[in-house]
Amino acid sequence: MNDIPLSFLFTSIGILLVLSAFFSSSETALMTLNRLRLKNLAQNSKGARLAQRLLKQPDRLIGLILIGNNFINIAATTITTITALKLATDFSISTEAAAAYGTVILTLLILIFAEVTPKTYAALHPERIAFPAAFILTPLLKIMYPLVWVTNIMTNGLLRILGVPKDVAEQALSREELRTLMIENQNIKHDSKQTMMINILDLEHIDVDDIMVPRNEVVGIDITDDWDDILNQLVSTYLTRLPVYKEDINHVVGILHIRTILPKLSQNKLDLNGLKSVLRKPYFVPEGANLIVQLNEFQKRERRLGLIVDEYGDIQGLVTIDDILEEIVGDFTSEPQNRGRNIHKKGTNEYYIDGRIQIRSLNRRMMWDLPLDGASTLSGLITEHLGNLPKKNTAIKLDNYCITIISVNDDNVINKVMISLMDKMNISEH
Repeated sequence: MNDIPLSFLFTSIGILLVLSAFFSSSETALMTLNRLRLKNLAQNSKGARLAQRLLKQPDRLIGLILIGNNFINIAATTITTITALKLATDFSISTEAAAAYGTVILTLLILIFAEVTPKTYAALHPERIAFPAAFILTPLLKIMYPLVWVTNIMTNGLLRILGVPKDVAEQALSREELRTLMIENQNIKHDSKQTMMINILDLEHIDVDDIMVPRNEVVGIDITDDWDDILNQLVSTYLTRLPVYKEDINHVVGILHIRTILPKLSQNKLDLNGLKSVLRKPYFVPEGANLIVQLNEFQKRERRLGLIVDEYGDIQGLVTIDDILEEIVGDFTSEPQNRGRNIHKKGTNEYYIDGRIQIRSLNRRMMWDLPLDGASTLSGLITEHLGNLPKKNTAIKLDNYCITIISVNDDNVINKVMISLMDKMNISEH
């Protein structure tokens, strides 16, 4: 052992660290690859084809990489120990201290140069690492197949005991991979069809609270009102379905479809009892319900309108099947909750907008990207960011939008705002 030159030992450790970095980065790169993109690249790239074949049996691939990496790290540890003992002899250092120093130094070298750095780079540039590595790992797997096979037999046995199926190679495409498929596929035109398919995927991350008509804006019929007032409301309404309640929206007695009363209404034969007789039992939706789930519920229950309630049963708002469908196809009707809330353009980059407009509707109509992770209306969004009651002429800046409050009603709800786009203007933040 004493006859081995230190230069040889240090060189061996360096080579082993490089090999360890190769296996570590290869594992991360191959497992990080986008499977859909890999399938497309495999048509023209041999490296991509080899990587695709390796990933078809991930247990063998992982077994090969771990066997190689562990063997190399153990070899590096052994050589480091030999080096430490040789240095202890040459420089009259205790063997215990030399071994401790060697362990600490090797651990740091492996962490920095063989683990963290190569894995981070591989995660950021998986194709750059995975495709060349596939040329090395493919023949190496053939050479070491007996050892990999024995290791996998034992591993798969343990996995079966833990309830993990053996065949885990075929994974379902993730939402982002499906988005990539629709965006990159040359057979799908970049038109409304593509937009609709992407919007369907996005429904998974939207709930009814994001698109509902808020409680204070729900239009309904109070059966305790004067009958003449009720008749005027029925004649003048633009809605086809109305919740009917007693004194308070929390006391809903049913849902009225205007079509069911038209014959009697046209003949002036409609009375309160006749109105009550055609009411349909209200359908309640829990707040936070996912849009995909709710769309299926509407279809299964043959409903088009649901009243959103919180955990205490209080009405929070209203959602219709049309609202959900418009999240997929865009505005195909005049949205009742936004009727009359026009967007007036003033100048090149200034817009006067009703504060009660739904943010999703505004983003859809203007192709903007105002935040959607909080309030559902523009008024709520501004109040949320102010952290205080809104006041006239107050302004806030959200990304590239400067929003100025024009008017506020007595209930501290913002009636009108001015939004200035800042990409072509230099507007100071108030």
